[in-house]
Amino acid sequence: MATIYDIAKKTGYSISTVSKVLNNRSDVGEKTKKIINQAVEELGYFPSSSARTLSTKKSWTIGVVFVEDSGIGMEHPFFNAVIESFKKNAEKEGYDLLFASSKIGKESKPYLDHFMYRGVDGVVVVCSTLNTPDIEKLMESDIPSVVIDLDTRGVSVVFSDNLHGSELAVGYLYSLGHRKIAHIAGSEELYVGVQRLKGFTQAMEKHGLSVPKGYVVDGGYFTYDGGKKAMEKLIKQKDRPTAVYVAGDLMAIAAIDAIKENGLNVPEDISIIGFDDIQMARYITPALTTIRQDTKLIGKTAANMLIDQMNNKKKQFMSVKIPVSLVQRDSCRPI
Repeated sequence: MATIYDIAKKTGYSISTVSKVLNNRSDVGEKTKKIINQAVEELGYFPSSSARTLSTKKSWTIGVVFVEDSGIGMEHPFFNAVIESFKKNAEKEGYDLLFASSKIGKESKPYLDHFMYRGVDGVVVVCSTLNTPDIEKLMESDIPSVVIDLDTRGVSVVFSDNLHGSELAVGYLYSLGHRKIAHIAGSEELYVGVQRLKGFTQAMEKHGLSVPKGYVVDGGYFTYDGGKKAMEKLIKQKDRPTAVYVAGDLMAIAAIDAIKENGLNVPEDISIIGFDDIQMARYITPALTTIRQDTKLIGKTAANMLIDQMNNKKKQFMSVKIPVSLVQRDSCRPI
């Protein structure tokens, strides 16, 4: 395996000059950089992580934490897409990701302790759960951090415009002639559940529509099972809704299945609109009309915010709201 000494010997440059080029120092001429980088490629040189850490005083590692009570974590299509985008942008700057659990082996260990032990340069937290003491402790530490999917003070955050998304959903159903609009909500223990329900209520009031008792059903932690059980409750309503705005696409897909299993059709009997625009939304039958979250932009924005903090070695407190948009497919119809 080639070493820095092999590169110095091949190029005729000193070890210190080679080291400067490997660490992207600006005080080296372009011709010298070209010769040394060519030798690096020819010899197949790859710096060890320990050497890189010593030279830059960085671990080149970003900690990743998922905090959500469904237990799905990265299996959820939305979280998966966001972290994939974050990962690609972090890797461009040379960072690896370290996924952490609060339970290491048989022992429970606070996230902060785990990341301090590992010496990460920064932390990204995907967190929909409100009031999580372990995460609050992490946010209050000196480690650069950014939180995705939650709007809170005292830390940099990136989140979708959930209120406007709900307004788009209700407004679209209203434009199709629907007046009996129900809502399958996410758990009120989750930030997005609270915000999307709030947006639904505000939009209904804006259009002068009442929300009958039983028209808002808790779908829980945005799971398929939660969505299906919630839809079954709505189907049993004496005055059945003509349309349902569902707070998450997985729940919306489950709602469509529940409607079919009860001998009804989408959108002929009940129109369904979701929130997220996960990949499978376009492939189900009927294809799901939904509110799109820009997962690529969320991940990219979070990565850039965290990298800025790590480069400046100072925590920042910024709040970035990412726009959402309506995607019209086949699960809604005019009446």
